[in-house]
Amino acid sequence: MSSPNSATRANNTIFGPNVFIFDPSMGTEFIQAEATRIFKQMEANEFGQQRYAILFTPGSYSVLFDVGFYTSVAGLGQNPDDVLITGGVNVPAYWMPNRNATCNFWRSFENLAIEASDVTNKTTTIAVSQAAPLRRMHVKSAGGLWLFQVDPNTGAGGWASGGYMADSIIDGQVLPGSQQQWLSRNSKWGSWANGVWNMVFVGCNNAPSQVNYPKEPYTTVEYTPIIREKPYLYVKGQGGYFVFIPALQRDFQGPSWASMPTPGTSVPISEFYIAQPGTSTAADINAALNIGKHVFFTPGVYQLDVALQVSKANTTILGIGFPSLIPTSGQPAICISDVDGVTIAGLIIDAGPLNSHCLLEVGPAGSSAPHKSDPTFLYDLTVRTAGPIAGKNDVGIIINSHDVVGDQLWLWRADHGAGAGWETNRTKNGLIVNGNDVTMYGLFNEHHEEYQTLWNGNGGRLYFYQSEIPYDPPAQGVWKSDKDQRNGYASYKVADNVVSHEAWGLGVYCYFRDCPVKVENAIEVPNRAGVKVHHMTTVWLNGVAGSEISHIINGEGDSVHGNSPETAMRQTMNEYPSS
Repeated sequence: MSSPNSATRANNTIFGPNVFIFDPSMGTEFIQAEATRIFKQMEANEFGQQRYAILFTPGSYSVLFDVGFYTSVAGLGQNPDDVLITGGVNVPAYWMPNRNATCNFWRSFENLAIEASDVTNKTTTIAVSQAAPLRRMHVKSAGGLWLFQVDPNTGAGGWASGGYMADSIIDGQVLPGSQQQWLSRNSKWGSWANGVWNMVFVGCNNAPSQVNYPKEPYTTVEYTPIIREKPYLYVKGQGGYFVFIPALQRDFQGPSWASMPTPGTSVPISEFYIAQPGTSTAADINAALNIGKHVFFTPGVYQLDVALQVSKANTTILGIGFPSLIPTSGQPAICISDVDGVTIAGLIIDAGPLNSHCLLEVGPAGSSAPHKSDPTFLYDLTVRTAGPIAGKNDVGIIINSHDVVGDQLWLWRADHGAGAGWETNRTKNGLIVNGNDVTMYGLFNEHHEEYQTLWNGNGGRLYFYQSEIPYDPPAQGVWKSDKDQRNGYASYKVADNVVSHEAWGLGVYCYFRDCPVKVENAIEVPNRAGVKVHHMTTVWLNGVAGSEISHIINGEGDSVHGNSPETAMRQTMNEYPSS
């Protein structure tokens, strides 16, 4: 039975009405009903305005519920095993035909344990694609973790396309099934079952061997060169809220909490400005930043008439429940000074009605300060042009500072939704990197009209890349690179002047929907000793006959194309330059 004041207690906290904080005394019936109600509202709410966070204080909960769009589910313990869900938490794909999960975006799991009690297979199913990270998870379910949805009537698995797991432990088997690509970082499991196109493992225990690539589509990097795990909210003592900032780790393998608590420091919530939708303005938030406050965004949509200015070192901006920031005056949403240790995490940044040159600027142009001992980190960010609204911008993220680390970024020019069209949501690039020694884990970058990624800085490192070239070029004549008039624009472009760069596990895909256009190369990099690319995949997904990716990299590698009756659908390369 639920306590009579459970409803008041659950969402009447300092975080506002869209954050539900459950504790075991509230009772199974109440918690189950609230979680189910939120899922029914959010199951198919792909471009809605509603946002939620479902949080559990330490304890055990016998509830079984599903997670829909714009919903964060997290435990409020210091360690994942402090919160145990013994019923189950899943992401199904019932709302799409054929159990297709390729649009299951914008939801997250963090800092809790799940032990599924389903009587048939006791499996945790999280069928997701982009922008649906799993962090600090302990899946104890006897049936393991499935990353795709099985149709219970036919037994067929629906597609899923691109996902991310970090700092997690799966006691049993991970079954990707039809999951096309996936990045796992600093995690471990009992076994890993299969792969489709591009599965990348960085700093994981018991990762599959890459010795049989490309027959087995695995890319395995033994140690993570540099990481600070994402900050998270937790409770300490009698209900005091803190944000835990994990410590910087280098050349690290396995979950940060596997043998001891994650190292780091706690920051009391009193040091954060708590932003609320509808009441917090850009001026309010900037005033808080100017006096040294961190910022905690609660779920909702925030209209920003000026850019948020992050000028102080070691500032943390953390969102839960997928808060959306929309610049309304043609400025970026966030501008970061060239300072140490800034954290931006858990946000959607939507292009506004007036064109912004970029939506997130990390360091002003010409930034030159070193930050090797205290890098800036970007976690779990969606930068989105159109979809919910008809927005405009030239570039998604520009990184001018040195020593920046990105961890699970999706830079998306919408291919469907409001404002999606070649002339209506024009963007040139998803990401431009001008700084040196920038590292990316899990870069998803799609549909922009020129280079998806343009990397100008030296010392760059990339671990996992998933990119779809734009679906909608109207004609080959309007889609040619400016410099040399090659067909189309490479997805991943390392500038000609770069002398050092290394990338692992790149997948570039095409679906030329509207006319038969070609792109010369999926990847273009300078041909010099300091530039290396490992494990590349191109796939022709669908589209008009005569369309193709002509080469994988720098004129090498066979085409993938849509010429009937014979279609070459996938090509791979092990190394560039070839050994």
